[in-house]
Amino acid sequence: MSVRRIAAVAAISAAAFLLGGCSAPPWLAGSGTPSPSPSATSTAAPVQNDLAAGAVTRTIEVGAVTLTIDYWSTLPMDQWTAAANKPLSFSVHAVVTPADGQKIYLAKVTAVPVVGGPGGSLPAPEPIVDQASVAPGYLVLDPYSYSQTFIVPPLDDASTSLDLTMKYELLLQSTPTSADYAKQTAVDTLSIAIAPEG
Repeated sequence: MSVRRIAAVAAISAAAFLLGGCSAPPWLAGSGTPSPSPSATSTAAPVQNDLAAGAVTRTIEVGAVTLTIDYWSTLPMDQWTAAANKPLSFSVHAVVTPADGQKIYLAKVTAVPVVGGPGGSLPAPEPIVDQASVAPGYLVLDPYSYSQTFIVPPLDDASTSLDLTMKYELLLQSTPTSADYAKQTAVDTLSIAIAPEG
């Protein structure tokens, strides 16, 4: 085959390659099984852990109320395994602006767990609830506060992450002497990594 003919065949092959949408023409594809692209290789992203430092403080504004919440655990985070009972402690206090003498009460706290694993969502425990046993609720107007510990029960063995959506239902007096209250709901989410066993 002459050099000119070889160059022509090469040019036709190159044109077919370009017109084929960047895929090789059938006679150059070999086995027909595409080789994996290096860009398809991915590594699992690290799981976010809001309690990695052992504690975290959140501030939430809802209406005229500013809620400050301190979260921590007495169990080291490397022991927050799927099989363990996992204690989450938290303390809540609030201020109101303008401070006209109204009191703020915490009527109910709900923690809704969402559990994740390598393949996606996993079965989660039932929500954990603390309903105030006094009316209208627990006084949380600074300097008073509410402190509690919720125990997250054992999870699926494949669990790698836990999101806790914390819902705080507040009652704010309409005036300092009133028995009428405005309800405010503050919502926060904690993302916690589940440590591997052993």
